Amino acid sequence: MNAIVKRATVGGIVSTVVMGTGTFILGQVSGYKALELLQNSLSGINMLCNTVILGCTTILALMLTLLGISRSSNNKLTNQHYKNLLMIAKSNIILLVVTVITFLMLNLPISESEEVSTGWYEAIYYLSLGMASILGGGFIAVVMMLYGTVVNVILIVGLEVDEHPLLSTEDVEETKEAKEEAKEDLEEEDK
Repeated sequence: MNAIVKRATVGGIVSTVVMGTGTFILGQVSGYKALELLQNSLSGINMLCNTVILGCTTILALMLTLLGISRSSNNKLTNQHYKNLLMIAKSNIILLVVTVITFLMLNLPISESEEVSTGWYEAIYYLSLGMASILGGGFIAVVMMLYGTVVNVILIVGLEVDEHPLLSTEDVEETKEAKEEAKEDLEEEDK
């Protein structure tokens, strides 16, 4: 596992734990109280789901731009860069699917049913808040992976860093040779 994925995984897990812990700090709720809290929290969780869905689809579209910049660069990037992009795309799609399923499940009219016992409302309440924590942490992880990849592209393409782990060794050598030739040409012109 490379540094970008490790950092994003830790960030996602930490944020999920913080959000989940905040949920349980609220304390135990009874069945009737859970129904009331569930009805009040569903609009916020639905908004979170909509935001994550919009964010995931936007990230996929922006990744096409990032891929185009990577391919059109003068520098040859290693396969690891493209594997990072693939990992982001896979994680993004998994998050998108889980978010859509969560959104659909939480929009079932469970609170309108008279046959559901009050004990279920407590389980559904904590499950919905747990899923919201997981979705939030997953989104943070995907954004952190994308950030790490964008930083690398900025360093390589924008700032033209010569020695970077994602540059192929052939390209680094060619760049050094080209710079040496340009330096020699400038010295000859000065004479």
